[in-house]
Amino acid sequence: MNDLISIIIPVYNHKKALERALDSIFSQTYKNIEVIVIDDGSSEELRIKNYELRMVRQENRGAPSARNRGLDQAKGEYVIFWDADVIGEPDMLEKMYDALESNPEVSFVYSNFYFGYKSFKLQHFNITALQHDNYIHSTSLIRYKDAIKWDELLKRFQDWDYFLSLSEQDKKGVWIDEYLFKVLPGGTMSSWLPKFAYKKPWKYLPWVSGRVRKYEDDRAVIFLKHSL
Repeated sequence: MNDLISIIIPVYNHKKALERALDSIFSQTYKNIEVIVIDDGSSEELRIKNYELRMVRQENRGAPSARNRGLDQAKGEYVIFWDADVIGEPDMLEKMYDALESNPEVSFVYSNFYFGYKSFKLQHFNITALQHDNYIHSTSLIRYKDAIKWDELLKRFQDWDYFLSLSEQDKKGVWIDEYLFKVLPGGTMSSWLPKFAYKKPWKYLPWVSGRVRKYEDDRAVIFLKHSL
């Protein structure tokens, strides 16, 4: 475990969530890391004490821009875009690193995760399945040489677009069938709805229909961009 892993954290406010994310990062069994926090124009002070990290501040441009800024500054052989609302298991990085080392033909590794109390069990990498379902979370370990820039025009489905774009360059992933992290509610996935909410008649309910319409519009953008 000698390779440097660059951990890029885009954050807009959410200082408490960021502190919990950092606690889990600096408790990792994999120690050769650099942490780059991109403050995307937060209105609250995000000064973090007690941890060795690089804090870069920019005007508010959104998470894709912040991730790209971090990627430009990364020095590691591997990179992971670690959302500020993500809490990793202590051996998360070690297991992801070992998976890439054991599979030199793949470019990235991803795992199951929890969103609050909801479990997201993923599946083996399959480009056809990925074209139909957004199942890879942005918090995945990627070989730096294979990492690409994020589309800064997208407001939603950024992770889906990213891994579709990688796969269209013949980059493949490997799945760890373990729950290696959890996402705290109230952050990037706070608008998540259960699957039944997108079906009739539930999708037409007044308190659901607006969110479902926005979801379907944004999904159509991805379908158009990737000719799905």
